[in-house]
Amino acid sequence: MRDDTLRLFFALPCPPESAAAICAWRDALALGGRALAAEHLHLTLVFLGQQPRARLDELRRLAAGIEAAPFVLHLDRLDAGRHGLLWLAPSAPPAALERLAAQLRERLQAAGVDCDGRPLHPHLSLLRHAAARPAEAHPDFAWPVEAFALYASLPTPRGVRYRELGRWPLRASLQPPRHAAPP
Repeated sequence: MRDDTLRLFFALPCPPESAAAICAWRDALALGGRALAAEHLHLTLVFLGQQPRARLDELRRLAAGIEAAPFVLHLDRLDAGRHGLLWLAPSAPPAALERLAAQLRERLQAAGVDCDGRPLHPHLSLLRHAAARPAEAHPDFAWPVEAFALYASLPTPRGVRYRELGRWPLRASLQPPRHAAPP
């Protein structure tokens, strides 16, 4: 990684209480592999990849302009991918989650920021290189999503670490409600 760029992504941070409960559940499954640390659990909204450090202020301003309502995220499905990757996912992603990710992507594209063009696949990674996938696992985790954040993915000798670079609250539109004309 060059010093003038950062590997960035926008994500929903997993609250500490939820992260602790998820990690305790995961660890009880005894699947081996490399577990993600509780403080690094998140659900990626938009992956930006390598971006110039000089763009950080622009990305923070862009994020500050997002208007999205809070919602509840329910993770109730355990899935597996290549190389032993295990993750939690919602069986029915909330429409508010999809709108938030779409709004971020639209604003990034309008600002000329290159980002991953793949469709949103909401998931929270749990393990890398898991030795097995449990036959009977019934996750049931939920948390109120009240903010999203910008993260940098930083390589270290002990693996990748995520550093939060900014956090923004979710809030309903600041516009006053429109009243219908009387009948």
